[in-house]
Amino acid sequence: MKRRTFLAGAGLAAAAGTVAAPAIAQSSPEIRWRLTSSFPKSLDTIFGTAQTFAKYMAEATDNKFQIQVFGPGEIVGGLQALDAVQNGSVECAHTPIYYYIGKEPALGIGTGLPFSLNARQQQAWWHFAGGKEIINDVLARYDVTSLVCGNSGAQMGGFFRKEINTVDDLKGLKFRIGGLGGMVLAKLGVVPQQIAPGDVYPALERGTLDAAEFVGPYDDEKLGFLKVAKYYYAPGWWEGGAMLHLVINQQKWNELPKTYQAIMAQASEAANNWMLGKYDAVNGPALRRMVANGAELRTFSQPIMEASLKASNELYAELSAKSPDFKKGYDSMVAYRNDVLPWWQLNEYAFDTFMIRTRGRS
Repeated sequence: MKRRTFLAGAGLAAAAGTVAAPAIAQSSPEIRWRLTSSFPKSLDTIFGTAQTFAKYMAEATDNKFQIQVFGPGEIVGGLQALDAVQNGSVECAHTPIYYYIGKEPALGIGTGLPFSLNARQQQAWWHFAGGKEIINDVLARYDVTSLVCGNSGAQMGGFFRKEINTVDDLKGLKFRIGGLGGMVLAKLGVVPQQIAPGDVYPALERGTLDAAEFVGPYDDEKLGFLKVAKYYYAPGWWEGGAMLHLVINQQKWNELPKTYQAIMAQASEAANNWMLGKYDAVNGPALRRMVANGAELRTFSQPIMEASLKASNELYAELSAKSPDFKKGYDSMVAYRNDVLPWWQLNEYAFDTFMIRTRGRS
């Protein structure tokens, strides 16, 4: 009797499963999106982050949510990615939002300000200190929202055709640099050029540029900057931890089932971690290769660093006076930075410094 009861129950369970399947299928529609990247396909880490994100989305949805990734120029140029999302030409883009400070300077804070936060601090500010809400409130005016999707870590200061020893050496220098870093250097006499990554090498080769920064050794090696400029400077104080974003058309985001929104949020975080980890793994070996091939390493002098910091603070005061959004974001970032740096100095910095000093002893 018990056996017959059990089998009957099993039959009902199986029948229930056949009824439930269509309901599950209906809640997971097949979706096809297009993503435009601001980065050349040759850069397998920074362009590859968008590909990795798309892969995670497909795997997590049993291939029901497919995202096709396009390079700059295939749909729009690298600096028009946000506009393409806003006007619905594509559903989403992978881009640093400081490319769009012409719309609102507060967007620069989303990527990271000169002399502000490192990668981990930027991530913490975004998720736990109000950054996400502040920046997405600004982006909402352009009918888009965003998710974190990558970080470069601290960037290099770029390749220069000549040595830069004093502040005066910066005057008249045609320098490819994006975001608010260019506005800071303009105060010191630099002529900043915001050029899409794929166009930098030809400009440097022709002499249209005197110097160029991009990300770090791994990408700079791939872009071939060493062939036309040999002085390689550090640190890239304008990008202590440059955060990238998945920028999404607001209407398309709202149309997604909640499950897909949750999967997308997790996939972008996973891609974010993938990008930072990948750069940490490949930058060191790339730097050694470039030094072996003739790169001459330099660090910006203390007077240049101090002058750049002073110019940065002047710029932030000017932008805060003009833009309530910038002031809100900047004040938030500074408050967080002031809160976290004592801990960082006591523990993280002390540990890293000791390990660097003693690396040959283990």
